[in-house]
Amino acid sequence: MAENESKGRKILVAVDEGEESMYALSWCLGNITIQNSKDTIVLLYAKPPLAVYSGLDGTAGMGVHLFSSNIMLTMESYRNAVAQGVMQKAKNLCRRHCDIKVETMIENGDARDVICGAAEKLGVDMLVMGSHGYGLIKRWVA
Repeated sequence: MAENESKGRKILVAVDEGEESMYALSWCLGNITIQNSKDTIVLLYAKPPLAVYSGLDGTAGMGVHLFSSNIMLTMESYRNAVAQGVMQKAKNLCRRHCDIKVETMIENGDARDVICGAAEKLGVDMLVMGSHGYGLIKRWVA
């Protein structure tokens, strides 16, 4: 245990466009990390997969795409810009709170799978994420 403390912890924080994830990051920085510690914060953003649309005329199975390549490139460019904006906001928040090592990861896929996969792959000591505004009762019911 003493070896792990001297080495520092790796803390994975899942971030997205919502204020809940930024609150979770802020909470982590204020309550978990220590000023000038050897901890590392890994900021993770999961880019959601593009929606798949089928052709209404039955051509979807024939390799006919509903969107042109220009539209697909524009959509991907927008997704990348959103991801970079979220990461920049999160890194700025980390800089304001304390002097701590920050790494970033942007992955494609469903957030549940991306977060679990990254936590396992990186062997993190802690995972921090927001609640997406669900209160206790709504989380229990959902």
